[in-house]
Amino acid sequence: MRASRPSRRAVLAGAAAVAALTTVPLGTTRARAAEAPAYRWRNAVIGGTGFITGVLFHPSVRGLAYARTDIGGAYRWDDRTARWTPLTDRLGWDDWNLLGVEALAVDPAHPDRLYLAVGTYAQSWAGDGAILRSEDRGATWTRTDLAVRLGANEDGRGAGERLLVDPRDSDTLWLGTRHDGLLKSPDRGATWAPVSDFPATASGSGQGVTFLVGVGRAVYAGWGDGDGTPTAVNLYRTTDGGTWEAVPGQPTGTSAKVPIRAAHDRHAHELYVTYADAPGPNGQSTGSVHRLAPATGRWTDVTPVPPGGSDTFGYGGVAVDARRAGTVVVSTNNRWAAVDTLYRTTDGGRTWTSLKDSAVLDVSETPFLKWGADEPKFGWWIQAVAVDPYDSKHVLYGTGATLYGTRDLRHWAPRIRGLEETSVIQLISPPVGEAHLISASRDIGVMYHERLTASPSRGMATNPVFGSATGIAQAAGRPEYVVRTGWGDNGNGASSGDGGRTWAPFAAQPSLAHDAPGPIATSADGGTLLWSFVHWDGTKYPAHRSADNGATWSEVSSFPKGATPVADPADPTLFYAYDTDTGTLYASTDSGRSFTPRAGGLPAGDSQFQLVAAPGRSGDLWLSVKWNGLYRSVDGGAGFTRIDSCWASYTLGFGRPAPGASYPAIYQVGSTEAVTAVYRSDDEAKTWVRINDDLHQWGWTGQCVVGDPRVYGRVYLATNGRGIQYGELI
Repeated sequence: MRASRPSRRAVLAGAAAVAALTTVPLGTTRARAAEAPAYRWRNAVIGGTGFITGVLFHPSVRGLAYARTDIGGAYRWDDRTARWTPLTDRLGWDDWNLLGVEALAVDPAHPDRLYLAVGTYAQSWAGDGAILRSEDRGATWTRTDLAVRLGANEDGRGAGERLLVDPRDSDTLWLGTRHDGLLKSPDRGATWAPVSDFPATASGSGQGVTFLVGVGRAVYAGWGDGDGTPTAVNLYRTTDGGTWEAVPGQPTGTSAKVPIRAAHDRHAHELYVTYADAPGPNGQSTGSVHRLAPATGRWTDVTPVPPGGSDTFGYGGVAVDARRAGTVVVSTNNRWAAVDTLYRTTDGGRTWTSLKDSAVLDVSETPFLKWGADEPKFGWWIQAVAVDPYDSKHVLYGTGATLYGTRDLRHWAPRIRGLEETSVIQLISPPVGEAHLISASRDIGVMYHERLTASPSRGMATNPVFGSATGIAQAAGRPEYVVRTGWGDNGNGASSGDGGRTWAPFAAQPSLAHDAPGPIATSADGGTLLWSFVHWDGTKYPAHRSADNGATWSEVSSFPKGATPVADPADPTLFYAYDTDTGTLYASTDSGRSFTPRAGGLPAGDSQFQLVAAPGRSGDLWLSVKWNGLYRSVDGGAGFTRIDSCWASYTLGFGRPAPGASYPAIYQVGSTEAVTAVYRSDDEAKTWVRINDDLHQWGWTGQCVVGDPRVYGRVYLATNGRGIQYGELI
């Protein structure tokens, strides 16, 4: 679903830029926080929701598989429990860019070894990538920092794998990069150097080496920077581990411009390569599949269905059956007219069968996959395909939101337990009612969580269906009234009168809502709505007000453009807004009709600064301003006092008071020492205790945190790629 709506989140060149810098154990911090109570952390179950970019069965161990995601880390499959185990949750705040996995590799001769190439973005503002090395299947890691950037959440992220254990020598690893050519390690990933005689030169497209695959004792490398002309080269190989050459006779032209993936049929001694005219997962309009017999150099076009007319698409995933020669599965990608499918052949590509045509999909475990329709679709963004080497009918394929699996090539269901990749923007924990949690996320809209241990039975909130949510709010004095905003299929705003179970679109919406739906607030009694408007490119617009549940709207010119409206939880006539451009707190005393500045001179310059109102109290405001610290006002924003107990505060929320306490428990993601972590205070922020640990960090967590008003100690945490984490006292 990331293709259809706004979604989330300096090139180094030359030999000197690619040396390994640091090798350290992963998962330890430099300073200790206060002794924490025992907490148990788990995902609030949704089920997948993100782009599965790679799946790899171990060729030597039955039931062992790994998966990678674009922003949510890597996972190991436990066949006994039928669950995925997250392997990279120990990556902390400073290493948020490493939660995207560009590639993974296993060693057929040493089943416990696992390698990850991590780095989410290759942009100038992102950090360098790294190699994570494990000798125990990802239970523990050693990290080697690189001096190149990787791009696990950029175009081409479904290609690969770009990381390979050399088939001639388990100590030798190869790494294909997007901008810096080919790297080689002689010591199992501890140090890296550029391959100076690799013949291709990056053109700046951001693709570079798209895959590495072993064929006998040879290594083949896909090259994604070609121009698609008849003389372009998109495939190289080395047969001696040192000399690289262009593969003779390789396919060229638009339909073979970018090699996406390759798989070796060792029984038939043939290599299958999928191609497209663009790296994907978006933007592909044509593609092809070709088979190479390395011994003879003969190429054969085995494309199942050539794209044409309105049926435009590329080819993505490819996997061979390790038990049967000539049995191969490939996927289409970016096929919106006829919907993507898997094609399977048992005769080396002479004939193909579309597995979608006979598929029976069961998404009862993750109902959101219906996307508000009667039946789910077979999938989109299919670039990860895997066939179990021990079971020919056990096939997995990844999509933009889940991982489907079958054991009989006909019945398919999500194989996603334990894997959660949602990018979450806002959470509400209602004080009463069936659900303890309502979530708003990118890509999958709003969900009503009747249980924390199962995917919401209603799936995504419908009427309208949102792709990405931009805001959600609950009336403090009337909790059955909830409103939400986002990118919808039938309007961009909706209200619920039953606590979020069912929804109805606003009868009208401001014209700005079409292109710039932003956050929303509702007064304590639900009588007034304030809707702020921010385009996905950051452009800010005037907020609008409604006093009739969205039937009519009027502009509020005095509201600071683009600010997040905050309702007073006790007085329905009061609203607040923090102007992050000027560092000024604005307030309204007339139910949002007009706003006037109050306190000024506060930290400015970052749109992610957050203002939160303490529940049940009027005028009790808390301001998280990142590395500028935490401020509090007890007079409705007339004045603020800096809190000395922490030096950084990124997001803050409230929950049920501790036994014997009268003030709500406060939860924050911030820093009291050197560690940015999740903290709780039971004494109005005089002291804090860290409640997560080094193994549970989840990269960047600065979006939203909220406590449960009914369960002391329970806290819900939004992550950017690891879904909703919730912690409970043990």
